[in-house]
Amino acid sequence: MPTSENLNADKMTVRSVERALDILSSFIGHEKSLTLTDISNKVNLHKSTVHRLLNSLEHRGFIEKVPDQDRYRLGMKIIELSSYAARSSDLIQTAIPEMKKLRDEMGETVSLYVRDHGERVRLHAIESTQTVRRIAIIGQRMPLYVGAASKILISYKPVEEQENIFNSSYWPKKFDMKTYRENLQIIRNQGYATSFEERESGVAAVAAPVFYETGKIAAALALSGPIDRFPNELLSNIANKVKLSANHISNMLAYNQITSHDTRFRN
Repeated sequence: MPTSENLNADKMTVRSVERALDILSSFIGHEKSLTLTDISNKVNLHKSTVHRLLNSLEHRGFIEKVPDQDRYRLGMKIIELSSYAARSSDLIQTAIPEMKKLRDEMGETVSLYVRDHGERVRLHAIESTQTVRRIAIIGQRMPLYVGAASKILISYKPVEEQENIFNSSYWPKKFDMKTYRENLQIIRNQGYATSFEERESGVAAVAAPVFYETGKIAAALALSGPIDRFPNELLSNIANKVKLSANHISNMLAYNQITSHDTRFRN
């Protein structure tokens, strides 16, 4: 039977793991490196505690110290794990060829997004090769209430789930929910969503839904770039290209699911 000492030790271990994960999560976003003070403020822990955990993470390769600077960055172990995660994702691996094809055809950055509670997360991106282009950070989190991809991720959810999303706490207090709701039906009817400088100045995007075999939305496929390369007279053509690519990815997801079932049956 576990003693009180053992239970307390287990709690301390779990707390240390949670704090270490919080430290790793503090690097999510645009920061390439952080100081000890930066991390301490982000995770709301004393510097001595953060320093001790950083030493452990550095020893295991999850964190590394920037040479000649009092700054820390994610280590090679994180890069290795993220690479394995990307390769193990059927959605990402299925989408990549079509994303590259769309990027090459349209010349703009292509991103794949999923919803995570009140945010959307960029699962993968194929950046434009043009000099002036949209820089896409894989793993970046953005608010769910702005952007073409966000609209797609909400539009194709069941009504009940939409209501849960709308009633959550992460929407701005002065947000025009009435107009937003009305736009969702338009988006479903036309099969795509647009955004013009909603989150970033000078940036436009067009997004379309990717579906699983079951008909549930899997992700939002988005094409983004400088707003002057998304003029009104070309918008319909751009939207059709994005919709076609999203449909191809949906078809491949369904095909992979069917062939996977067949393989298991034969075995």
